Amino acid sequence: MSEVNAPFQIFKPKITKAPFLLSIPHCGTSFPNEIKDNYNANLISSPDDTDWYLETLYDFAEELGVTVIKAVYSRWVIDLNRTPQNQSLYNDGRIITSLCPTTTFLGEKLYKKDAYQPNSLEIERRLENYYWPYHHKIDALIDELKSEFGQVVFWDAHSIRRNVQTIQRDNFPDLILGNNDQKTASQPIIDLCLKSLGSQNFELKHNTPFKGGYITRSKGEPEANIHALQLEMCKDLYMSNKEMTYDAKKAVEIKSLLKTTFQNLITHLNE
Repeated sequence: MSEVNAPFQIFKPKITKAPFLLSIPHCGTSFPNEIKDNYNANLISSPDDTDWYLETLYDFAEELGVTVIKAVYSRWVIDLNRTPQNQSLYNDGRIITSLCPTTTFLGEKLYKKDAYQPNSLEIERRLENYYWPYHHKIDALIDELKSEFGQVVFWDAHSIRRNVQTIQRDNFPDLILGNNDQKTASQPIIDLCLKSLGSQNFELKHNTPFKGGYITRSKGEPEANIHALQLEMCKDLYMSNKEMTYDAKKAVEIKSLLKTTFQNLITHLNE
Protein backbone atom coordinates (compact mmCIF):
# COMPACT_ATOMS: atom_id res chain seq x y z
CA MET A 1 0.00 0.00 0.00
CA SER A 2 1.33 3.41 -0.97
CA GLU A 3 1.79 5.69 2.02
CA VAL A 4 0.09 8.41 -0.03
CA ASN A 5 -3.17 6.49 0.38
CA ALA A 6 -2.33 4.93 3.74
CA PRO A 7 -4.71 5.03 6.73
CA PHE A 8 -2.12 6.99 8.70
CA GLN A 9 -0.08 10.17 8.51
CA ILE A 10 3.54 10.46 9.62
CA PHE A 11 5.01 13.70 10.96
CA LYS A 12 8.78 13.72 11.24
CA PRO A 13 10.77 15.58 13.91
CA LYS A 14 11.55 19.22 13.26
CA ILE A 15 14.84 18.98 15.17
CA THR A 16 17.29 16.16 15.82
CA LYS A 17 15.36 12.92 16.13
CA ALA A 18 14.73 11.49 19.61
CA PRO A 19 14.05 7.80 20.38
CA PHE A 20 10.39 8.63 20.90
CA LEU A 21 7.26 7.74 18.92
CA LEU A 22 3.84 9.31 19.56
CA SER A 23 0.71 7.55 18.31
CA ILE A 24 -2.75 9.16 18.11
CA PRO A 25 -5.01 6.32 16.91
CA HIS A 26 -8.45 7.80 17.62
CA CYS A 27 -8.07 11.29 16.11
CA GLY A 28 -9.23 10.21 12.64
CA THR A 29 -12.53 11.55 11.32
CA SER A 30 -12.57 10.31 7.71
CA PHE A 31 -14.60 7.43 6.29
CA PRO A 32 -13.49 5.47 3.20
CA ASN A 33 -15.59 6.22 0.13
CA GLU A 34 -16.43 2.54 -0.35
CA ILE A 35 -18.36 2.35 2.94
CA LYS A 36 -19.18 5.97 3.81
CA ASP A 37 -22.74 5.85 2.46
CA ASN A 38 -23.61 2.91 4.75
CA TYR A 39 -23.41 5.10 7.85
CA ASN A 40 -25.96 7.47 9.32
CA ALA A 41 -24.84 10.77 7.85
CA ASN A 42 -25.86 12.82 10.88
CA LEU A 43 -23.50 10.78 13.10
CA ILE A 44 -20.43 10.66 10.89
CA SER A 45 -20.57 14.38 10.10
CA SER A 46 -19.05 14.84 13.56
CA PRO A 47 -18.09 11.41 14.95
CA ASP A 48 -18.63 11.83 18.67
CA ASP A 49 -16.28 9.07 19.89
CA THR A 50 -13.28 10.83 18.34
CA ASP A 51 -10.32 11.86 20.51
CA TRP A 52 -10.84 15.41 19.35
CA TYR A 53 -7.94 17.82 18.87
CA LEU A 54 -5.24 15.66 20.42
CA GLU A 55 -3.10 16.43 17.38
CA THR A 56 -3.39 20.11 18.38
CA LEU A 57 -2.73 19.46 22.06
CA TYR A 58 0.41 17.46 21.23
CA ASP A 59 1.61 19.74 18.42
CA PHE A 60 4.80 20.45 20.38
CA ALA A 61 6.03 16.88 19.92
CA GLU A 62 7.79 17.28 16.58
CA GLU A 63 9.65 20.31 17.97
CA LEU A 64 11.13 18.01 20.63
CA GLY A 65 12.39 15.46 18.12
CA VAL A 66 9.41 13.11 18.46
CA THR A 67 8.10 11.16 15.47
CA VAL A 68 4.29 11.20 15.23
CA ILE A 69 1.83 8.77 13.64
CA LYS A 70 -1.84 9.75 13.42
CA ALA A 71 -4.86 7.81 12.19
CA VAL A 72 -6.79 9.06 9.16
CA TYR A 73 -10.01 7.06 9.57
CA SER A 74 -12.55 7.18 12.36
CA ARG A 75 -12.54 4.46 15.01
CA TRP A 76 -16.08 3.74 13.75
CA VAL A 77 -14.46 2.25 10.64
CA ILE A 78 -12.18 0.04 12.70
CA ASP A 79 -10.79 0.57 16.18
CA LEU A 80 -7.01 0.44 16.04
CA ASN A 81 -6.80 -0.06 19.81
CA ARG A 82 -8.83 -3.30 19.95
CA THR A 83 -7.41 -6.78 19.48
CA PRO A 84 -7.66 -8.06 15.89
CA GLN A 85 -9.71 -10.98 17.26
CA ASN A 86 -12.12 -8.51 18.94
CA GLN A 87 -11.35 -9.91 22.39
CA SER A 88 -12.25 -7.89 25.46
CA LEU A 89 -9.28 -6.54 27.42
CA TYR A 90 -11.38 -6.09 30.57
CA ASN A 91 -13.66 -8.47 32.46
CA ASP A 92 -15.35 -6.09 34.91
CA GLY A 93 -18.63 -5.75 33.07
CA ARG A 94 -17.90 -2.45 31.35
CA ILE A 95 -19.35 -1.96 27.87
CA ILE A 96 -16.66 -1.38 25.27
CA THR A 97 -17.35 -0.86 21.58
CA SER A 98 -16.04 -3.59 19.30
CA LEU A 99 -13.31 -3.80 16.68
CA CYS A 100 -15.78 -2.60 14.02
CA PRO A 101 -18.40 -0.77 16.09
CA THR A 102 -22.07 -0.83 15.14
CA THR A 103 -23.12 1.68 17.80
CA THR A 104 -21.66 4.76 19.45
CA PHE A 105 -20.55 4.70 23.10
CA LEU A 106 -24.05 5.95 23.88
CA GLY A 107 -25.72 3.10 21.99
CA GLU A 108 -26.78 5.00 18.86
CA LYS A 109 -26.86 2.88 15.69
CA LEU A 110 -24.06 3.84 13.31
CA TYR A 111 -25.43 2.18 10.18
CA LYS A 112 -28.50 3.14 8.16
CA LYS A 113 -29.58 -0.49 7.97
CA ASP A 114 -28.58 -3.58 9.92
CA ALA A 115 -27.69 -5.18 6.58
CA TYR A 116 -24.91 -2.61 6.19
CA GLN A 117 -23.15 -3.75 9.36
CA PRO A 118 -19.80 -5.41 8.61
CA ASN A 119 -19.82 -9.20 8.33
CA SER A 120 -16.75 -11.38 8.83
CA LEU A 121 -15.46 -10.82 5.29
CA GLU A 122 -15.85 -7.05 5.59
CA ILE A 123 -14.09 -7.05 8.96
CA GLU A 124 -11.19 -8.96 7.41
CA ARG A 125 -11.07 -6.44 4.57
CA ARG A 126 -10.94 -3.57 7.05
CA LEU A 127 -8.22 -5.30 9.04
CA GLU A 128 -6.13 -5.67 5.91
CA ASN A 129 -6.70 -2.19 4.53
CA TYR A 130 -7.00 0.06 7.58
CA TYR A 131 -5.88 -1.75 10.75
CA TRP A 132 -2.73 -3.71 9.97
CA PRO A 133 -1.07 -0.90 7.97
CA TYR A 134 -1.22 1.33 11.07
CA HIS A 135 0.20 -1.38 13.34
CA HIS A 136 2.86 -2.43 10.86
CA LYS A 137 3.97 1.17 10.42
CA ILE A 138 4.31 1.55 14.19
CA ASP A 139 6.41 -1.63 14.25
CA ALA A 140 8.63 -0.32 11.45
CA LEU A 141 9.12 3.05 13.15
CA ILE A 142 9.92 1.39 16.49
CA ASP A 143 12.43 -0.92 14.77
CA GLU A 144 14.03 2.05 13.07
CA LEU A 145 14.35 4.02 16.31
CA LYS A 146 15.54 0.97 18.25
CA SER A 147 18.19 0.28 15.62
CA GLU A 148 19.42 3.87 15.78
CA PHE A 149 19.23 4.51 19.52
CA GLY A 150 19.04 1.11 21.22
CA GLN A 151 15.85 2.08 23.07
CA VAL A 152 12.46 3.63 22.36
CA VAL A 153 9.60 5.25 24.24
CA PHE A 154 6.24 4.71 22.57
CA TRP A 155 3.39 6.94 23.79
CA ASP A 156 -0.23 6.18 22.80
CA ALA A 157 -2.38 9.28 23.29
CA HIS A 158 -6.09 9.14 24.09
CA SER A 159 -8.86 11.32 25.49
CA ILE A 160 -12.36 10.64 26.80
CA ARG A 161 -15.43 12.44 28.05
CA ARG A 162 -15.40 13.16 31.76
CA ASN A 163 -18.31 10.77 32.22
CA VAL A 164 -19.25 7.71 30.15
CA GLN A 165 -21.96 5.79 31.94
CA THR A 166 -21.50 2.65 29.84
CA ILE A 167 -17.96 2.28 31.21
CA GLN A 168 -18.40 3.46 34.79
CA ARG A 169 -20.85 5.58 36.78
CA ASP A 170 -18.29 7.86 38.39
CA ASN A 171 -16.44 10.63 36.60
CA PHE A 172 -13.04 9.73 35.23
CA PRO A 173 -9.92 11.22 36.82
CA ASP A 174 -8.02 13.87 34.87
CA LEU A 175 -5.19 11.60 33.78
CA ILE A 176 -4.79 7.82 33.64
CA LEU A 177 -1.36 6.34 32.87
CA GLY A 178 -1.60 2.78 31.56
CA ASN A 179 1.13 0.19 31.12
CA ASN A 180 -0.79 -3.07 31.70
CA ASP A 181 0.24 -3.31 35.34
CA GLN A 182 3.86 -2.36 34.66
CA LYS A 183 4.32 -4.96 31.91
CA THR A 184 4.85 -2.63 28.93
CA ALA A 185 7.54 -0.27 30.25
CA SER A 186 10.43 -0.38 32.69
CA GLN A 187 9.94 0.77 36.26
CA PRO A 188 12.28 3.78 35.91
CA ILE A 189 10.32 5.01 32.88
CA ILE A 190 7.01 4.48 34.66
CA ASP A 191 8.25 6.21 37.82
CA LEU A 192 9.50 9.19 35.83
CA CYS A 193 6.12 9.54 34.09
CA LEU A 194 4.18 9.28 37.33
CA LYS A 195 6.41 11.85 39.01
CA SER A 196 6.17 14.26 36.09
CA LEU A 197 2.42 13.88 35.44
CA GLY A 198 1.73 14.06 39.15
CA SER A 199 3.70 17.25 39.69
CA GLN A 200 0.73 19.57 39.09
CA ASN A 201 -2.81 19.73 40.43
CA PHE A 202 -4.31 17.09 38.14
CA GLU A 203 -5.85 13.92 39.53
CA LEU A 204 -3.63 11.10 38.27
CA LYS A 205 -4.44 7.39 38.36
CA HIS A 206 -2.22 4.48 37.38
CA ASN A 207 -3.68 1.51 35.47
CA THR A 208 -7.20 2.23 36.69
CA PRO A 209 -9.71 2.34 35.17
CA PHE A 210 -7.62 1.85 32.00
CA LYS A 211 -4.49 -0.30 31.80
CA GLY A 212 -3.66 0.53 28.19
CA GLY A 213 -5.33 -0.87 25.11
CA TYR A 214 -4.12 -3.36 22.53
CA ILE A 215 -1.67 -0.93 20.95
CA THR A 216 0.22 -0.36 24.20
CA ARG A 217 0.04 -4.00 25.24
CA SER A 218 1.24 -5.29 21.88
CA LYS A 219 4.10 -2.84 21.39
CA GLY A 220 5.71 -2.68 24.82
CA GLU A 221 8.75 -4.92 25.36
CA PRO A 222 10.69 -3.35 28.22
CA GLU A 223 13.10 -6.30 28.30
CA ALA A 224 14.03 -5.24 24.74
CA ASN A 225 14.17 -1.54 25.71
CA ILE A 226 10.84 -0.74 24.02
CA HIS A 227 8.75 1.13 26.58
CA ALA A 228 5.06 1.60 25.75
CA LEU A 229 2.72 3.86 27.70
CA GLN A 230 -0.88 4.95 27.22
CA LEU A 231 -2.16 8.25 28.54
CA GLU A 232 -5.92 8.70 28.77
CA MET A 233 -7.10 12.18 29.71
CA CYS A 234 -10.43 13.92 30.15
CA LYS A 235 -11.43 16.11 27.24
CA ASP A 236 -12.59 18.92 29.47
CA LEU A 237 -8.96 19.62 30.36
CA TYR A 238 -8.53 21.22 26.94
CA MET A 239 -12.03 21.55 25.45
CA SER A 240 -15.07 23.75 26.10
CA ASN A 241 -18.67 23.92 24.91
CA LYS A 242 -19.60 20.54 26.44
CA GLU A 243 -16.30 19.04 25.28
CA MET A 244 -16.92 19.97 21.65
CA THR A 245 -14.42 22.75 20.84
CA TYR A 246 -10.70 23.20 21.45
CA ASP A 247 -10.00 25.82 24.11
CA ALA A 248 -6.44 27.09 23.72
CA LYS A 249 -6.59 29.08 26.95
CA LYS A 250 -7.86 26.13 28.98
CA ALA A 251 -5.31 23.81 27.34
CA VAL A 252 -2.25 25.81 28.42
CA GLU A 253 -1.75 24.01 31.74
CA ILE A 254 -2.14 20.42 30.53
CA LYS A 255 -0.17 21.13 27.36
CA SER A 256 2.70 22.47 29.43
CA LEU A 257 2.65 19.38 31.64
CA LEU A 258 2.67 17.03 28.66
CA LYS A 259 5.56 18.91 27.06
CA THR A 260 7.55 18.82 30.30
CA THR A 261 6.89 15.08 30.65
CA PHE A 262 8.13 14.45 27.11
CA GLN A 263 11.21 16.55 27.77
CA ASN A 264 11.91 14.62 30.97
CA LEU A 265 11.59 11.31 29.16
CA ILE A 266 13.90 12.43 26.35
CA THR A 267 16.48 13.66 28.86
CA HIS A 268 16.31 10.31 30.64
CA LEU A 269 16.78 8.43 27.37
CA ASN A 270 19.81 10.55 26.51
CA GLU A 271 21.58 9.94 29.83
